[in-house]
Amino acid sequence: MIDPLAMGLIAIAAMLILSVAGVPVGIAMGSVAVVGLWITGGSAFALGVLTNLPFATASDYSFVVIPMFVLMGAIASSSGITQELFGFSNLILRSRRGALYQATILASAGFAAISGSTLVNAALFTRIALSEMLKLGYDRAYSAGCIAAAGTIAALIPPSISFVIYGLLTGESVAELLIAGVVPGILTAATYMIGTSILVRVRKNIAPEPQTRAKLREIGVSARALWATFLLAAVVIGGIYLGFTTPSGAGALGAIGAVVIALARRRLSREAFASCLRSSAGVTAALFMVIIGGLMFTRFFLVAGTVTSATDLLQSFELSPIIFIILLVFVFMVLGMFMDPLAMQVMTLPFVYPMVTSLGYDGIWFGVIMVKLVELAVLTPPVGMNLFAVIGASEGKVSLSDIYRGILPFIVMEALVLVLLISFPELSLWLPEQMFSN
Repeated sequence: MIDPLAMGLIAIAAMLILSVAGVPVGIAMGSVAVVGLWITGGSAFALGVLTNLPFATASDYSFVVIPMFVLMGAIASSSGITQELFGFSNLILRSRRGALYQATILASAGFAAISGSTLVNAALFTRIALSEMLKLGYDRAYSAGCIAAAGTIAALIPPSISFVIYGLLTGESVAELLIAGVVPGILTAATYMIGTSILVRVRKNIAPEPQTRAKLREIGVSARALWATFLLAAVVIGGIYLGFTTPSGAGALGAIGAVVIALARRRLSREAFASCLRSSAGVTAALFMVIIGGLMFTRFFLVAGTVTSATDLLQSFELSPIIFIILLVFVFMVLGMFMDPLAMQVMTLPFVYPMVTSLGYDGIWFGVIMVKLVELAVLTPPVGMNLFAVIGASEGKVSLSDIYRGILPFIVMEALVLVLLISFPELSLWLPEQMFSN
């Protein structure tokens, strides 16, 4: 019989070959898993998993949080919230050199509190900010890189779909994971703000001269329009933190709140609402295809004994915990160059999570590290999903070479934040610990 570890490696290779050949990653993982389960458990067992697991996953109440978060973000973006955030950020920062870089980062961090998708953030702010940046003389490459990087903040600040999926796949508390991302998300945004401030001073040609300071009255009028953002963020983040509602309940309340706000502003026609429902259903279906395929892949690894063999092999090397984490970071960075981040997360967790917890690391802390690695993955050439989201939304204004050049400083900033999060676990764990000490 084939060694369990070798069988797992063959399965991963087969899945990657199918993905490169153009097969959707969820179908690729599911197909390889079914064949593997057939070989290891017999045809009846494989057919049972294929019949029962997709239905059990799709009907699990815990997964309701995903379409609710997606729908909330879609409706919120159609109600003008993104434009309001960007306008306010630009007003308070426009007297600084590189104001639109920093306004994009600040507005994207604000919108991240009501949208859990990095791709949505990147695409939306490309449409809102890029033309204004180019018109005022900002560097094309760094403008595109800034928008792509700022979009990744949505992976950390709740409602984060990445944290939801990590929690559902590992059994860790989704509520604690979502709250654990708040401080790292703020730290990431602050690092981007400081980094761009230094960058525009060192390379003055990438940003024009500052504009005149905005009047206080303008700022005040713009600030009053932000009530919708604060309300939705309070419902989602505050509800989860204070224990008033579960993540699924917070998602539902947030989606209802977004609908009420859009209707109150008369910005949600029947056609727009139908479009939001269709786009949310499409995104949710795509996510569930990957999740179901990944869960089937996980089931195969468990039945074949691959996870146990990999854990035993790791322990035989007697690596120190920190050396293992460093090696893991490099592996994920390489995988992120070639794989969809969600697929990378779903595919590797069956191996990695048991190894990490067996070394004594906290599962909530590792969730933050995993999501930060996913952030790096969506920025890393040649296959960074946020990079292509910006290119697609730019309507020909940005080329691949532009964004490859512009994203490099932000990858360095991401790496710096990752080092801080690994070195100081309390950055991720302090806030979740306060949830249950109140």
